[in-house]
Amino acid sequence: MADFLSLGISKKVVEQLAHNGIVIPTPIQEAAIPHVLKNKDIIAQAQTGTGKTLAFLLPVLEKIVPDSPDVQALIVTPTRELALQITSEVKKLIEDMDGVEALAVYGGQDVEKQLKKLKRYVQIVVGTPGRLLDHIRRETLSLGNISFLVLDEADQMLHIGFLNEVEDIIRETPRTRQTMLFSATMPDEIKTLAKKHMNAPVNIQVEKKQGPALSVKQLALHTTDRAKQGTIIELIETHRPYLAVIFCRTKRRVTKLFGILKTHGFLCDELHGDLSQAKREQVMKRFRDGEVQLLIATDVAARGLDVEGVTHVFNYDIPLDAESYVHRIGRTGRAGMKGLAITFYSSADRPTLDLIEKELNIRIPKQNIGNVETKGPKEERKQQQRGSKSKPREETRGEKGRPSKRTKEQGSKQRDGRRTEEKKHRDSKQKGNATASKGRRNAGSKPGTKPGAKPSNSRTTVKKKRR
Repeated sequence: MADFLSLGISKKVVEQLAHNGIVIPTPIQEAAIPHVLKNKDIIAQAQTGTGKTLAFLLPVLEKIVPDSPDVQALIVTPTRELALQITSEVKKLIEDMDGVEALAVYGGQDVEKQLKKLKRYVQIVVGTPGRLLDHIRRETLSLGNISFLVLDEADQMLHIGFLNEVEDIIRETPRTRQTMLFSATMPDEIKTLAKKHMNAPVNIQVEKKQGPALSVKQLALHTTDRAKQGTIIELIETHRPYLAVIFCRTKRRVTKLFGILKTHGFLCDELHGDLSQAKREQVMKRFRDGEVQLLIATDVAARGLDVEGVTHVFNYDIPLDAESYVHRIGRTGRAGMKGLAITFYSSADRPTLDLIEKELNIRIPKQNIGNVETKGPKEERKQQQRGSKSKPREETRGEKGRPSKRTKEQGSKQRDGRRTEEKKHRDSKQKGNATASKGRRNAGSKPGTKPGAKPSNSRTTVKKKRR
């Protein structure tokens, strides 16, 4: 098995890697690093979690010229979260390097701050297509002396619709550059892009990552988006995890859930791409030290998260693919310990869950939460749109579609209530009839007789009439 020194990485960088707990290269690193060091263009088909970031960062850092006034390496990513993650990795590696600086450039950040940093000597820029083009058009970022261009997660940039912007960026770089393209899949558009802008690239393909560890017990809970908040609170109170990671789809959902759990008195914190590096490190330290019990995070923000003692993983939002699923639940069940991974899914999420099971060749046990009945996305949306006007059906059904104990008690109370109301109604009716009859008798009395007194000869008169 190769080590980083034998791959051509300098001793100083290898020591820095060891300091961060990285000693053995992954397959993608072992395959890519030698080619990049030999100035070859590469196309690497590798998924998230395979170690591809270091596969391009390590050889690029070996070639960077310190104290140069020019940007030498440009790394283009589809999302700000990934840009921040890569920049964080770069800063760890260049911590003891003099004259090498890195900058993350992405939308949603103060442009003026980026401009000030770009005016200083920055050798490595990591950014999203939109903001990079913005700086290029402002002439605050020059790519004329770029030596290394990395297109990370190219298929995701295609999916988001950034391919034209990526081509515009490539045209700003010299043809003499070295290009590295990383993508989990290879759609035709990506192949065309590579053929058009790369020079005799070496193709590298890494086998799909293995499925979840056997030490992780998996469970999928069928619920609705509306019921998730109550469900996660109930599960935390029931399972009482020592440490747990809760994954949400977006940073907005992370922040919302963080606020809810904090209000309920849980020791929790949030981790997403909008946090500063200092804040993220502070959050991770608190989590590692056990000061925080629950960490609510996005996929990218928690990438590479390795904390001893994580007993539970909750997929509050279902992961988008099998690789992301493996990455998420791999945060627990580490170092020989057992873990529990619980995934929430709605009827609309079922195709994604089926695809994850198919790709990983596994069968995840499933349960209904709130006794959700199986129904299609349209029916579920209709149910959610009713809001507070009617309670969801899932709250009134028991196991296997039978009424729950709570429902039976409610039904019994409702029946008793109806009977009481009916009895009151009958008593009221009888009383009313009696009063009306009494009134009629009083109305038929002769003047001067007491109310309710029988008129004289009344019975005789009636009998005569009957004859």
